[in-house]
Amino acid sequence: MPREDASDADLMRLAAAGDRAAFGVLVDRHGERALRLALRVLGDAAEAEEVAQDALLRAWRAAPRFDPDRARFTTWLHRIVLNLAIDRARQRDRAPLAGEAALAALADPAAGPEAAALAAEERAALAAALAQLPARQRAAIALAYEDGLSGAEAAAALDVSERALEGLLRRARLMLRRILSP
Repeated sequence: MPREDASDADLMRLAAAGDRAAFGVLVDRHGERALRLALRVLGDAAEAEEVAQDALLRAWRAAPRFDPDRARFTTWLHRIVLNLAIDRARQRDRAPLAGEAALAALADPAAGPEAAALAAEERAALAAALAQLPARQRAAIALAYEDGLSGAEAAAALDVSERALEGLLRRARLMLRRILSP
């Protein structure tokens, strides 16, 4: 079977045996998602790139220890990305500011000029509000709403119970509502 058709778990088994091409397929599949997650938590494109690269390097090095019976590869990778991103956010000890340039990649190219301007305004307001959230709440929002993970997957990626994830999301939504309400 070609590597491109192999499951993530099979690719990790190959990577654990030293198959760089197999891990390259995983990077092609999930690298951008790791970068987006880091960007959402950190709000800085350069820092997010460093975190995503570091997370992928750590995943490569830890491939022999990956256990597909304990977690899906994506959940495992998300946990690595989140731990690194949250640590980085704590180290700089300030609320990250998501720049408009970083969010421009998320813009809808099909929108007309007025709709695009309004959408850009709304994205900027949301980015500014998200930047005020604690890093773990931003991570929970990114996993649940942007990456579309189930509650169990997002909780596993954050290494919390599903109930704790619900609490993080509830507090984040309440804070966003307070920040964004007129």
